Amino acid sequence: MGIKIAGTGSYAPELVVENNDFTAFVDTSDEWIRTRTGMVQRHISSGEPTWYMGAKAAQEAMNHAGIAANQVGLIVAATITGDYYAPSLSCMIQRELGAIGCIAIDVNCACAGFVYAFDLARRYLETDPELTYAVVVSSENLTKLTDYTDRSTCVLFGDGAAACVVTRSQGLYTCFLGADGNGAKSLFTRSIPPANAFMPDPPKAYDDGFPAGNGHYIYQDGREVYKFAIKALPLAVNGAAEKIGFDVRSLDLIIPHQANIRIIETAAERLGVSQERFYLNLEKYGNTSSASIPLALDEAVKNGSIQTGDKICLVGFGAGLTYGAVIFEY
Repeated sequence: MGIKIAGTGSYAPELVVENNDFTAFVDTSDEWIRTRTGMVQRHISSGEPTWYMGAKAAQEAMNHAGIAANQVGLIVAATITGDYYAPSLSCMIQRELGAIGCIAIDVNCACAGFVYAFDLARRYLETDPELTYAVVVSSENLTKLTDYTDRSTCVLFGDGAAACVVTRSQGLYTCFLGADGNGAKSLFTRSIPPANAFMPDPPKAYDDGFPAGNGHYIYQDGREVYKFAIKALPLAVNGAAEKIGFDVRSLDLIIPHQANIRIIETAAERLGVSQERFYLNLEKYGNTSSASIPLALDEAVKNGSIQTGDKICLVGFGAGLTYGAVIFEY
């Protein structure tokens, strides 16, 4: 069974921060950021919660698809920046959409989250005949985890959300998902440590192998992440294609996680596919983790870069370390 995108939608905060805005508090420049990342600006929350942005994107996707809330049988939400430990982001979005009663699931696969969520939705549609439509949404508030004293990371991240409505299709579909937990220490954000009234002082220490410090902010070993990403992208795309004997050169468009222009250039060369086949908009949004792929997907649909019958690949890679690709017919 394939999958069909019935509608897409997105939400980006109104506040736009350009490269030169960072020069007021860190030692950087527009040229330094552009040449090393390809980024020019990013949208940043002015207080919009993650659930709010996700619900706005999902509602727009439903409007585009022409479906009502009572037709949604499943919501899969991808995020690493939920507003609560509980309830889940998907439940909050369900509340806002009025899709009460449908299945609501959160996925935490970092920057590959939308790819994982997209494939999860297809599997539910394949196995549950009562489901007709699923909403797949990614929403991220990365800037609340950003250390604005660290010039190597603070210029990278932005906020936003995007979604799509999917249903069954008899068209082309294949996927390849994977992870390598050995690389977890290269890209992470800590949560609240264990604490309770009965804990000894000092508490027993457990070595997770991660670098110390950094509080709740994003830690990234840029060199290791780059080495991982340039291997993971072609691995995932080729892995998905090989499952069905598909030639990656037949792809009409590849929408990668919008992490860094250098990563995408090197990965495209390794994949053996012209960079012209890669859809990029990281200059507008920066790195929005799981939201980056659907933000680009929605933009490509709206501006006509994707046409009915096109063979599309979505490919993500990120903390975990996670990676994955899906190939389908639009």
